[in-house]
Amino acid sequence: MSNPWSQDSALSTRAEPRVADPAPGGLHFGIGTFAFQTADDDGSPTPGPQVLRDVVAEAVAAERAGLDSFGIAEHYRPGMMDSAAPVVLGAIASRTTTLRLGTAVTVLSTQDPVRVYNEYATLDAVSDGRAQLIVGRGSAIESFPLFGFRLADYEQLFEEKLDLLMRLLREQPVTWSGRFRSPLVDQVLEPSVAPGAIPVWVGVGGSPQSVVRAARFGLPLMLGIIGGSIERFGPLVDLYRRTMQTLGQAEQPVGMHVHGFIADTDDEAIERFWPVWSGMMNAEAPKRGWAPFRRDRYDAEVAAGSLVVGSPETVARQVAAGMRTLGATRFDFVAAASRMPHKDKRENIERFGLEVVPHVRTLLADTATGVA
Repeated sequence: MSNPWSQDSALSTRAEPRVADPAPGGLHFGIGTFAFQTADDDGSPTPGPQVLRDVVAEAVAAERAGLDSFGIAEHYRPGMMDSAAPVVLGAIASRTTTLRLGTAVTVLSTQDPVRVYNEYATLDAVSDGRAQLIVGRGSAIESFPLFGFRLADYEQLFEEKLDLLMRLLREQPVTWSGRFRSPLVDQVLEPSVAPGAIPVWVGVGGSPQSVVRAARFGLPLMLGIIGGSIERFGPLVDLYRRTMQTLGQAEQPVGMHVHGFIADTDDEAIERFWPVWSGMMNAEAPKRGWAPFRRDRYDAEVAAGSLVVGSPETVARQVAAGMRTLGATRFDFVAAASRMPHKDKRENIERFGLEVVPHVRTLLADTATGVA
């Protein structure tokens, strides 16, 4: 008589992988959030616990607005509440039924891939198959000293941990060894997920090496775009697709993660977003060695850069143009930068889903059919 609790029995229950997201020929529109500490109407900081409850409410609003996914970032600094995304995503799972639940990004370099597997396999189970990940090296580096890692190992950490995570997600049991964690021997983790069932995207900020790495692992590419023209990312997408083809990898989608703001008119959106965006950029400037962010640069970014700021009509045309330029089939709108009040974040999420995305779909369909 067979043992129903044996490893073989557990593995035999793994189902077939789900269809890729977005499926070939399909489109995906999501929300990314950094869970900044927001401000109340009187300008005072909203308490952190309330910020997290507001994030859950924003995700519920995203589903009601017809959006495909909601992703939470990862930071460990004052004024940012996104240090435990799986917990918040679990709360969102309990209040939604169709929204895919993910990250934007998981700083895999300073995480244990075994723990990441456990957390997101569990999220996938409780959400009935809606978990997804965007993983990256981390442009914010505070997690390295916090968790005892050296910045000198920045590249090697991500390479090794991505390798282990993908082995755990693609085929178990896993026997593995590396520099930065204890080895695994015939390791099986629970709960099980079908090979490839949890989509994993590689988040890239502009490094050709990162693009090639995503291609080597055969993973979808998510471009984190915070400035400059969309066109400058074209060569990276070309490099990604050439490398995928050279390595014989199956074709994978390309996505864009872009900041913006929507209001009734272009002028209103530009003026309301200026203090929000400049506040965030100027807070980051001394940490990253950037020049102070001035109004003339903001105006240039809105006019011809990557920020999507304006009326629903304007934002829709900017989103469609950017997706056409890069051949992207996924667009994640970052509707909350800096201390934007919760009501403004929620309103922008709703307007993106209800007013912008339907127009983008029409514009892209017209392009496909040759309508001017």
